[in-house]
Amino acid sequence: GRVTVGYDPGTGKQKQRTVSGKTQKEVTQKMREITAELDAGTYHEPCKLTVGEWLDIWLRDYLNGVKPRTAESYRCQIENHIRPNLSKIKLEALSTPDIQKFYNSMTESGLAAKTVIITHGVLHKALQQAVAIGYLRFNPSDACTLPRSERKELKPLDDNAISAFLTAVKGHPYETVFLVTLFTGMRQGEVLGLTWNCVDLDNGTLLINKQLQKAVNDKGKREYSLVSTKNSKGRKITLASTVVNLLRQQKAKQEVWKQAAGSAWRKSDFVFTNELGEHLMPHTVYHNYKRIVAAIGRPDARFHDLRHSYAVAAIKSGDDIKTVQGNLGHATASFTLDVYGHVTDQMKRESANRMEQFIQSVSTV
Repeated sequence: GRVTVGYDPGTGKQKQRTVSGKTQKEVTQKMREITAELDAGTYHEPCKLTVGEWLDIWLRDYLNGVKPRTAESYRCQIENHIRPNLSKIKLEALSTPDIQKFYNSMTESGLAAKTVIITHGVLHKALQQAVAIGYLRFNPSDACTLPRSERKELKPLDDNAISAFLTAVKGHPYETVFLVTLFTGMRQGEVLGLTWNCVDLDNGTLLINKQLQKAVNDKGKREYSLVSTKNSKGRKITLASTVVNLLRQQKAKQEVWKQAAGSAWRKSDFVFTNELGEHLMPHTVYHNYKRIVAAIGRPDARFHDLRHSYAVAAIKSGDDIKTVQGNLGHATASFTLDVYGHVTDQMKRESANRMEQFIQSVSTV
């Protein structure tokens, strides 16, 4: 069946939309739907793009407000998973069953549930943009069922491991980096991207408003740059006196390096640098960290576990969840509780045990 959907402004000829179906009733219904959209002013020309062509447009034109590393992550998900499976399908013909079959195949091939969920997030964003500009009537990924992602068990350093770690890092070139991370809960990118203009040694505070990340620049070359924090919000934390002293020592050490380097010194405002004033390389810091934790019997410990260790220590020390949330830069206190709920549960059990001991002590009097 054919429906006239408009007229060519140049020639005045009719522009017709052709529909097809297995039965006359099905074709008639489709024609009625198009006519209704024309009457309501909501009709859009069918999109002739394939999924792959649309993804190229989306990556090129609709990620301007996204952090470079996030955009790079989107590209990786598209190239590694989405494009090989869905790119040849017409965008308008992409269906929920097509996408569900794709997700199921990822799971069956042994990929982690988290990978499927991340891939879905990228595809959903791209398709939602297609809906917003009228290429699609609805997002076919909305109705898909995703595998359940199990939260990995946190493995922060316990008190004995922290003591061993403190001993192991004494005199290490990155000792101050490791200790400041452990005692503030900053992410690796945040601590390596810390600049002196965000450090107030007199008042003992720190403003965390950026991080060091590696991403592809305009010329297609990967390089490190400073970008906003994970949730794009800055946070100010009050430092323990030990941390303030560590930073004072770091500043004094940099002055010595600066004098020794002379004209070779790179003028940067980074807190943690090499002896020429250049920012530290994250992979180098990470590999040094891994050698240290392996030496103390915790080869499984990730650099991010220093952040977890800080959070657990803060909660056990009596900090309220809201304060811990603010220091860590979590969006909500409920998220902090969700991540570290096991710590508060343990504290509740210990509290109950102390009460039981009290009850027994007064009952025997």
